[in-house]
Amino acid sequence: MRLYVREFDGPADRTVLVVHGGPDWDHSYLVEPLKTLAGEHRLLFPDLRGCGRSPVADPLTPDAIVGDLVELIGASRVDVLGFSYGGLIAQRLAVQAPHLVRRLIIASSSVLPVPSDAFDGWEEYERRRAAHPSVWDTSPLEGAELTRAEALATAPLHVWRLKQVRFTGTYLRAWREGRCWKRRGTWRTSISRRPGWPRSRGSSPPPCDPAVSREDCRQDGHRARPSYAPLRP
Repeated sequence: MRLYVREFDGPADRTVLVVHGGPDWDHSYLVEPLKTLAGEHRLLFPDLRGCGRSPVADPLTPDAIVGDLVELIGASRVDVLGFSYGGLIAQRLAVQAPHLVRRLIIASSSVLPVPSDAFDGWEEYERRRAAHPSVWDTSPLEGAELTRAEALATAPLHVWRLKQVRFTGTYLRAWREGRCWKRRGTWRTSISRRPGWPRSRGSSPPPCDPAVSREDCRQDGHRARPSYAPLRP
C-alpha cells in the first residue's frame, strides 16, 4: 500500500528509515530530534498503516506493516531506526528482510527475545503479575477482542503509573476544543482555535503554542536517546 512519507534529502546510499511508535501515533514527534541528520543522510519518516496520514487497510498486523516497509524500501539497503512499538516492527523487518537492513537502531523499546530469567528475583514484578494474570490462554475471545482483553488485563503489570498516563485521545480532544495539554495538568485556551473569541477584552489567555507539547515530548523519559546495535553479518 502507499504510505504517507515525509522525506529529507541526502545521499541515497545513506538512507535512514525511521519507524515511529504507537501504534496509534504518527511520525511527527521524531522529526525534530532527527532532522539535523538531513543532508548527511536521507531520512524517511513514514506514517505506518492506519496511522497519521496513511490509509487504514486490513489487516492491521505487524506482518502487514513490515510488508509495507519492504515495499517502501525497494531494493537498496537502509539503516532502520525503530522507536518504541516501531522498535518491534524494525526487528521484524530485520528478521524477515535482512537483505534490506544495513544497520538496526532500537530506541526506547524491547530487544526480543526477552530472556526467560530476566525478571527473576524482582518481588514487586512477581506481586503484580500474580494480581494481574494474563488472559491470553484462558479467555474464550479471539482476534482483536482477545488482544484488547489481554492489554486491559495486564496493563497494571506493564504500566506501573497507569493513572498518570495520557493517551493520544487526551491530546487530540484538547486540541480540537481549543485547549492544549501542558505539564502539571494546567490548560491554556487557544484564541486562534476559537474564531468567535472577543479579543477586545484584554483578558484573553495567550494562544496555545504547539512547541509546548513538543517540549513535553522532548523531556519525556520514554523518549530516551537511542542505543545503536549494528547487525552482525
